[in-house]
Amino acid sequence: MLLEGQLNLSLWGYVGVTLVLTHITIASVTIFLHRCQAHNALILHPIMSHFFRLWLWLTTGMVTKEWVAVHRKHHAKCESTDDPHSPQITGIWSVLLGGVGLYRAAVRDSDILTHYGKGTPDDWLEQHVYSRFRYLGVVLTVIVDVLLFGAAGLIIFAVQMVWIPFWAAGVINGLGHFWGYRNCETTDASRNLSPIGVLIGGEELHNNHHAYAQSAKLSIKPWEFDIGWFYIKTLSLLGLARVRRVAPKVRIARDKQVVDLETLRAVVRDRYHILTLYGRKVIRPVVRAERRAGRGDGRTLLRRVRKLMTREDLTLDAGARAMLDNALRSSQALGTVYQFKAQLKAVWSHSDGAKRMERLKIWCVEAERSGIQALQDFAALLRGYTLQAV
Repeated sequence: MLLEGQLNLSLWGYVGVTLVLTHITIASVTIFLHRCQAHNALILHPIMSHFFRLWLWLTTGMVTKEWVAVHRKHHAKCESTDDPHSPQITGIWSVLLGGVGLYRAAVRDSDILTHYGKGTPDDWLEQHVYSRFRYLGVVLTVIVDVLLFGAAGLIIFAVQMVWIPFWAAGVINGLGHFWGYRNCETTDASRNLSPIGVLIGGEELHNNHHAYAQSAKLSIKPWEFDIGWFYIKTLSLLGLARVRRVAPKVRIARDKQVVDLETLRAVVRDRYHILTLYGRKVIRPVVRAERRAGRGDGRTLLRRVRKLMTREDLTLDAGARAMLDNALRSSQALGTVYQFKAQLKAVWSHSDGAKRMERLKIWCVEAERSGIQALQDFAALLRGYTLQAV
């Protein structure tokens, strides 16, 4: 009977099949659409590239150019009114529950597709099948699901259809910019949802991704696991993928006394992690010292402004700005380290390489003359900042 299907499984058998099918879709999104197409972090063998394109056509109906264009614009305009799906702008619930609508609104803008969709597949299959008949694959999927699993196939199909809209368009684009922990002080509100990235293919490590957008590997801490990277390494061993870029690995040469081109490259490329280190090794120790020396309302004020001084994703309203200014005026040391942070950010914001080098050298010299031990130690750390070959 059709209602029974060709495969008669137990309840847990149907659950297992559903999880496997949806996980292949997740892997296709993170490996093909995201890391390969949107960020060019790896090159896939044509066999794998065509497999992922076919699978996504069958299970999502998404067009590669559209997905890539919307995602690239998200990075280019992150947390601004031009961001296609920022919970900081439109609210967490509008993205968590309505992410698909925001995505569809963005792909209707031909300028987004033209400007941000360059370099995506444009072969005969894309023009005559995947883009032209985008929902034909979905229709084929529901037919196959029903033939194989009977009535249960309709439930499996329904789960397949909501899996990416919920986890990618909702959870990653929503909660990934609203809740979680941060390894790197990026200027956007990105968060790591979990150090174990399995359910959403490693995309749980969203702050890591925004810090190193062109990295094929989303985990950066030893305790973090990115299953998408595991799949990529497996494909690489089989000759089916080639990794182009990963996040830099850093070593500190403690005996290095000169800021050179290697130092500058390391500081600029790893700038978001350096801001995190600056907050941890300079600002927080100075705030703690000032709190110990202060009393009453002054100690409370310092406790409140620490986050304002270390977090790069915060937009200060008039009240927060006044509170921060008051704290900086009340402590010369605090004002100094905050000023040095602004000067450090100016190093990599300058487009001229020679002036970047000059500013970094001056920064280190002036930090050592500041009389603040935390700043002096950080200047020594920057001088020895080196990227390891990966």
